Amino acid sequence: MIPAELVTLRDVLRWTVSRFGEEGLSFGHGTQSAYDEAVYLLLHTLRLPLDRLEPFLDARLTSAELETLGTLLARRIDERIPAAYLTHEAWLGDYRFYVDERVIVPRSHIAELLLDGTLEPWFGDPASVGDALDLCTGSGCLAVLLGLTFPVARIDAADLSADALAVAVRNVADYGLDDRIRLLRSDVFAGLGERQYDLIISNPPYVTGEAMRALPAEYRHEPEMALAAGEDGLDIVRRILAGAAGHLKSKGILAVEVGGNREIVERAFPRLAFSWIESAGSEGDVFVLLRDQLT
Repeated sequence: MIPAELVTLRDVLRWTVSRFGEEGLSFGHGTQSAYDEAVYLLLHTLRLPLDRLEPFLDARLTSAELETLGTLLARRIDERIPAAYLTHEAWLGDYRFYVDERVIVPRSHIAELLLDGTLEPWFGDPASVGDALDLCTGSGCLAVLLGLTFPVARIDAADLSADALAVAVRNVADYGLDDRIRLLRSDVFAGLGERQYDLIISNPPYVTGEAMRALPAEYRHEPEMALAAGEDGLDIVRRILAGAAGHLKSKGILAVEVGGNREIVERAFPRLAFSWIESAGSEGDVFVLLRDQLT
């Protein structure tokens, strides 16, 4: 696939960016542009540091390396497979997670809020969070970040998909958090009994019917059940808001990501006093409610 006259990493990078643009690929599964994705795929495949491009740009590639890159890039272009599924890894900040087609590619704004401390004013001392829940956990990445953020918390990570939970098992084990994170198969709160939490977070399905019908091919490789949430995108959010108070302690906090659906949420629940959290990478995609506000 890669023309024979291309011999250096610089050559292949330029060609790859051009091909991605010509083919009209869509991004958003860890990278936001043709250049960033080309750099990531080339460095990963060549087993080079992901943060060190310049020293290797003029290195000549072997025929075996060119063949391997050609096969990978052909799959990205011809099959529209997201880069994260080709490399079986996704990154949230500095944290790496295993992914495959059983889960959506992690890209939650809640991860940023946990990592940069934006949520701290809501709970104060991290040691005060004794029990936490990651609802619709998928790959388990947010549950892992909860474990790393709250050092004494016991964490439940729940999802309806048995396939997703199998991926989460691997990620939880990779971070050595098996003793603090309990993985549960549950349809929203249905499988959690009467357990209550200091903090519940959720990045649930919230894609509207209109948006689902317009999804680029790359996004159609992801499990539909992890994306689609009815015509207005609120099928799961409604259930979370209906059941959260019963699973929060008296001073508990609920944080839910709804993407660009803020106006839809506020129209659907005009009596709830949502606090919308903004950060460097998020403009009100996540709301926070206290237990008292839910009751």
